[in-house]
Amino acid sequence: MSSNPELAEQFRLTGQVAIVTGGAGLLGVSHSRTLAQAGATVVIADLRADQAGAVAREIQDETGAEVLAIETDVSQPQSVKQMVAATLDQFSRIDILVNNAAIDPKFDADTRSSHTTSFEEFPYADWQQALAVNIGGMFLSAQAACKAMLERKHGVVVNISSTYGLVGPDQRLYAREGMPPQFKPVTYSVSKAAVLGLTRYLATYYAGKGIRVNALTPGGVFADHDDEFVKRYSAKTVLGRMAEKEEISSALLFLVSKASSYMTGANLVVDGGWTAW
Repeated sequence: MSSNPELAEQFRLTGQVAIVTGGAGLLGVSHSRTLAQAGATVVIADLRADQAGAVAREIQDETGAEVLAIETDVSQPQSVKQMVAATLDQFSRIDILVNNAAIDPKFDADTRSSHTTSFEEFPYADWQQALAVNIGGMFLSAQAACKAMLERKHGVVVNISSTYGLVGPDQRLYAREGMPPQFKPVTYSVSKAAVLGLTRYLATYYAGKGIRVNALTPGGVFADHDDEFVKRYSAKTVLGRMAEKEEISSALLFLVSKASSYMTGANLVVDGGWTAW
C-alpha cells in the first residue's frame, strides 16, 4: 500500500511554535519530543530550570528542532507573562499551548509515606497550592498565550486532564498490606475535573476567532510502578495494561495538528478503556 503524503502532512507542525508547561516532567518530555519530531519549535516551560535545560538540549540534539527552556512557575502571573514574552521575543509567534504542568502525587517507594493524609485532615494550604498550579496555571497560561494567538487569529490550546477528572479515584489501588492507608488527594480529582470546564469555556469564548481549545484525558502511564500496582491498575482497564507515554503524546499530536481541525471544546480520552466499563 502506498503512503499518502497529504495525510502525513496533516500531522506536520513545521514552522509552528509550541509551549509545553511542565515540559521537564514524564509526559512533558514525551510531549515536547513528539512536537519537535513533527517539526515544531518547542518551548519547555518548567519550574526546574536545570532539568528543563537538559531536556531541551537532549531533544534538540535528537531531532534537530529548535528547543528553548524557560524557567516558569505557572502559579505566578508575572512568571507566566515572562514565559510568553520570552517566547515572543525569541520566535515572534505562539501557535500551540500545551497546558501540562500539574502537581500529581506519585506513589513509589520514595514518596509513599507522604500520602497518608485523609480527606478529613487534608491541609487547606495544600489545597490552595495544588489548585493554584493545576487549574490556576492553566488559566494564567491560556490567558497570556491566547493574547498572542488572537493577534494572528490562529492557535491551538490543549489542556491535560485525567481519568480522575471523570471518575473518582479508586483508593484501593494504593493500599498495601501492613502499611497505613494511602490516598490519591482530593485536589487532583477536583482540579482535573475543573480542566474540562475551563476547556469548554475557552472553546466557546474563542468561537470565530481562530483558536481551538480541547482537553486530553490520559489514563495511567507506566513509570516504573511496582508490580502490584501495575497488576491492580491493568485489571481495571479494557486493554489490560497501563499506557506508554508515547501513546498519550501521539494523541496530543493529533489534537494540535490540522488532523483535528474540526474539533474544539472536546475531550479526547486515552485510558485503555478505564472509563468504559
